[in-house]
Amino acid sequence: MNADEAQKPHFYEVLQEASQQCHPTQSGLPSPDLEDADIAEATSNAAMKVVLERGILKKGDRTADFVTDAYATVGVAYHRAAGVYVLDKDMQELGTAAVHLLTIATSYMTRHHDGSELR
Repeated sequence: MNADEAQKPHFYEVLQEASQQCHPTQSGLPSPDLEDADIAEATSNAAMKVVLERGILKKGDRTADFVTDAYATVGVAYHRAAGVYVLDKDMQELGTAAVHLLTIATSYMTRHHDGSELR
């Protein structure tokens, strides 16, 4: 959130793409006919799997770290949405912040994306 205005659109784009790639219909996970909490948990699990794989393979690469951070944000946001952090106040706060960031990114991209590039 402290990034300058020129950097934010790029992070928002990467964050939204990470979220879309982790949705059950995009990743071969359970059917979207499941309960919302199950879908959120499946999305979180898909994102965290990417984080773990990327963390091992791409350590120290700034661009890879940037993408890994986006997937981690998605994982924490959807973990929060699934209600997993009910008993952990600190993780609830972190999860809520991740949900807000993901919401801001999705809203920004919806308003500023014409399908091929940022305006």
